This record gives sequence, C-alpha cells and structure tokens, in this order.
Amino acid sequence: MKHNLQLSKKSQNFIENLRVYLFSSGKQSDEIEQIVNELEIHLSEAEKSGKSIEKIIGESPKEYMKMISDEMTTDYQTWFKYICLIIFGSFSFKIFSDLLAGNLSYSLLELGGYIIITAIFIAAVSKGIKYISTINQSNVKQSVLIVGIALLPLVLFLGLTFLDRVIWTPTVHFDNIGTLIIGGITLLIVIGISIWAKTWILIIVTTLLILPDYFLNLTPLKHETQLILSMIISFGGIAIYLWILSKLERSK
Repeated sequence: MKHNLQLSKKSQNFIENLRVYLFSSGKQSDEIEQIVNELEIHLSEAEKSGKSIEKIIGESPKEYMKMISDEMTTDYQTWFKYICLIIFGSFSFKIFSDLLAGNLSYSLLELGGYIIITAIFIAAVSKGIKYISTINQSNVKQSVLIVGIALLPLVLFLGLTFLDRVIWTPTVHFDNIGTLIIGGITLLIVIGISIWAKTWILIIVTTLLILPDYFLNLTPLKHETQLILSMIISFGGIAIYLWILSKLERSK
C-alpha cells in the first residue's frame, strides 16, 4: 500500500537506498515494502515535528541498514531464483549465439571459465549494490561503479578467450544431432526457468541480444554498421523493457 507522504529529498534517498540494500541482502519483497512503508511514516512524522533524519536512523545510515537487515529473514528461494536467471541467462546466450554460427564446440578451459565468471559476476553485483546503497556518493561515482560491474564479465570473457588461445585443453565437439539436442535442451531450460521464476526477462533479454546480430548479418551492410546497429537495438530494447518493468512495479 502506497502512502502519499511528504518527505525531504534526504529521506527519500535513504528510503530508496534502504530498499536496494535489503533487496541485495536477499530479503522478501513484501517484508521490504512493509519495513519501508513504516519507516516512511516515522520519517514523515519526525520531519513535521522539525526533527532531522538522524533522530530516526542515527548518525550512520549503513549501521541502521545492517541492523534492519539482521532483524529480517533471508529469502533464499528468491535469491536462488535470481542466481538461476543469471547463470542460465549467461549460458543460454552463449549457446544460442554459437548455434546460429554452426555446430557447438567448447574447450574444457572455456566450460570451467564460464562457471567461474558467472560466480564472480553474481558476487560483484551483490557487493556492488550494497556498497552503492550504504555510502553517500555522487551520481558520477555510482555510475562509474555500475558500468564497471556491467563491464566486468565482458573483460573476463575477453581474458578467457585469450587464455583459451594460448593454453591448450581438450575440446568437446558436437555433431549436428548433438548440437540440435543441446539447443533443444537449452531452450526447454530457458522456458522452464522463466515459468518457474514467473518472469519473461530471461527470454526477452536473450532474444534481444542474439536475434538483431543474426538478422543484421544477413544484410549487405558493412560489419562496423552491423555491429553498431546490433548494439543499439539490443541494449536499447533491453533498456526500454527494464524501464517498462520498473514503471509497472512502481504502479502496483
């Protein structure tokens, strides 16, 4: 239930940071909203009485957030859902991209590297979100950190590609039938995970990342033009989709 409360900009920022911190700590969304709504009322009443936000949360926002988080139960099921979405999203993107290029073939170094990179990315996202939400920083610093986290898997994948060229490990090759089987299994897993998680984000994001590049490759456009258009369509589409999701979530 939304409250039409008058809050200062400082209080509004703290409320949003608390919501992000609790979410990144694996707390249930319903419980987060309940805590946030109660705190909004307290802050609104305090400000009407001429009290500062520090009278409610103390001098250390970070300690207050941690105290609230420690008193709440961790929603491991939800976090498991998001982890599955990230992991299967990474693998499905790679597999579907390779499927469009031909038969599948992976070295053991690649397979192990994908798993490690996914784990590093999940940890970086969780730690990065907490860091941003508990420390007052300029928008520029926050943007730099977010971009850094977003680019981390790309850098790691480039490093893995380089290592795979200089370090030999056994390679697993799949024939036509094997490739089709893996593609079919991956598709079923993506659909199953999406149904279980009750979200289309995995299917939509994977589609937006793969299909523009594939269809543009069928055109007579120059490679550089194809690359630029593919990035614009893919990331523009993802940004629009996430914006729509955010609007729908806020309207609830």
